[in-house]
Amino acid sequence: MTDSAEMASDRSWAAFTESGPWTLERDDARWLPLAATLRRRAQDEVPTLTAPRRFPSGSRVFTVVRHLGGAVLPWLARKKLNRFPTSEASRLDLSDRLRRAAEALGPTYIKLGQIISSGEGLFPPELVSEFKKCRDQVPAEPFAAVKLTVEQDLGARLGDIFESFEETPIAAASIAQVHAARLRTGEEVVVKVQRPQVSSLVRKDLKVMAWLAPFLVGRIPVAALANPPALVELFAETIVEELDFRIEAANMVDVAAMLHDLEQDRYVTPRPHPELVTRRVLVMERVHGFNFDDVAGMHDAGIDTEAVIRTAMVAFMEGAIVEGIFHGDLHGGNLLVLDDGRTALLDYGIVGRLDGPRRNAFLRLMLGATTNDPKGQVEALRDLGALPVDTDVAAVISDLRLDQEVIDPTTLTGEEMVKEVQRVVKAMLGYGAKLPKELMLYVKNLVFLDGAIARLAPDLDLIGEVTNISMLFAMKHGERLGRELGLNPSDVEFDMDGVKASMGLDPSVNRLTYRELQERRALIQKRMADHVEGRD
Repeated sequence: MTDSAEMASDRSWAAFTESGPWTLERDDARWLPLAATLRRRAQDEVPTLTAPRRFPSGSRVFTVVRHLGGAVLPWLARKKLNRFPTSEASRLDLSDRLRRAAEALGPTYIKLGQIISSGEGLFPPELVSEFKKCRDQVPAEPFAAVKLTVEQDLGARLGDIFESFEETPIAAASIAQVHAARLRTGEEVVVKVQRPQVSSLVRKDLKVMAWLAPFLVGRIPVAALANPPALVELFAETIVEELDFRIEAANMVDVAAMLHDLEQDRYVTPRPHPELVTRRVLVMERVHGFNFDDVAGMHDAGIDTEAVIRTAMVAFMEGAIVEGIFHGDLHGGNLLVLDDGRTALLDYGIVGRLDGPRRNAFLRLMLGATTNDPKGQVEALRDLGALPVDTDVAAVISDLRLDQEVIDPTTLTGEEMVKEVQRVVKAMLGYGAKLPKELMLYVKNLVFLDGAIARLAPDLDLIGEVTNISMLFAMKHGERLGRELGLNPSDVEFDMDGVKASMGLDPSVNRLTYRELQERRALIQKRMADHVEGRD
């Protein structure tokens, strides 16, 4: 290939490692020009896959109904017979049954379960906890099937391309598995290989989900919290792009370029191979580092984990707000912390993209959150697609009481909190609210960062960090963002009291560590649980 001095040349435009195994230039990546077309085709397919159906298509529906029915019907029978001592026991039983059904149904449902598992705050806690078991319980494909896929897609025998290829995968997920390998030219790589027939199976399953979804509306507690048809559409928008690794390789390039443009030198992206990328095979540079959950290992190596968290918060928000692109599936398995404290981002199958009017709406949503502007926030949600275009903004503000003073939830009884949650959920569903893909990915990533702070930086002052990040954005990006929004940056006043109020804090509170926030949450959850179980 090239010597190490030449290898750094692609860092003039992308956040790659200093001395990668090859130099990646856009003109050399034969798969890159196809990516935009492939991405558009994938999204154009979603309406067909999720269209309401009077009758199911194909035989797959019988398998799905058998497993889901086998999970839900016994639970329904036990519930009607009052066999559960508490409502929590009922939810736990249902969540366990749904998780087992998902594992039996295979890749599509396991993938849905994995998305749910990282959606704390978006889905019922029992379901989130149960589906976390799906993350590490995906059996690997036999090596013979992996070898066949690689040879078919790369058009050569395995030994002609690789000096070595580990038969046992490093990781096995619902859509693909990853193997360590070494090219015949000596470079250390990882090879992501799609599971055989998964592309066809996912499309069949999406059609079955679209047929089943309307029947679930209001039928079970899990579905009552969301709009099942909209959830299926959201899931389809997310998963269809994961089925073509040429899109993922292009995502790697785009995120690397974004990080470079933002001067985020604390993040790096592995290089995809300029030639060895196909629909089902992705060869990329291998990077080594600490697992994101290995706090003790990082501390022993002298890594400042609070700095790691600060970098994560700023880089994630900058990508979404300033450049309109961000990694859409942050979790511990997709992040490695290098010896020098930088973070390597892995797995680019899901990437959030905000273009044109939608990015403008997202900017207005973020601005409204920091300036205490409920009208601006509701209008932005409407323009993002979270609310119908003909939504009465004033009515939403009034019904959700967004124009009233925020109440500290720790001052409410369990009954009051439960009623408030039910009121808000009912009102939002009444307005036809749904969660757009990009907003869902953004919120899901915030949830991950929330948990990461708990592990890596529990004593971080959240109020101080919010203030510092706001000042950073104002100084670094204020002029550009103001111009795009048609505002004078000097006229925008950051409302810290409003931010505190959104946390249920008094304006006099000037410091809040994550430990203290967790204590507040625990109190709120206990009061709600006690009310549900009839103990208050």
